[in-house]
Amino acid sequence: RVSTTVARAGQNGYFHRTELNKKVYRIGKKEDTASCKTPSDLTEKGITPMGGFPHYGEVNEDWIMLKGAIVGVKKRPLIMRKSMMNHSSRKHLEAIDIKFIDTSSKLGHGRFQTAEEKAAFLGPLASKQS
Repeated sequence: RVSTTVARAGQNGYFHRTELNKKVYRIGKKEDTASCKTPSDLTEKGITPMGGFPHYGEVNEDWIMLKGAIVGVKKRPLIMRKSMMNHSSRKHLEAIDIKFIDTSSKLGHGRFQTAEEKAAFLGPLASKQS
């Protein structure tokens, strides 16, 4: 019997990372501008936070929101497959109910979810009046 932490052929190559038991919260399309809308938060906004993700930029393709962390650098591809075992624990079978997806700036103390919200709060700026 081989431990699960031992690197095996086809499972831990540089471009082939296999993660176990990652819960998928949401799947979004690249052209959907309201992909982060929830029943509790009806603001139409995309997944990219204001100013983009640090060290990544803007999300221009289809995306998947997972629970937990993924190993490796941000732009390394991740191969996902359906789990082979039947999940029966309460943790795996609970329904997912996302109430809010934060899209404020991740650089500094961001407090606005969309550019329109920021413009409405700040009002007309002196740089835009001339």
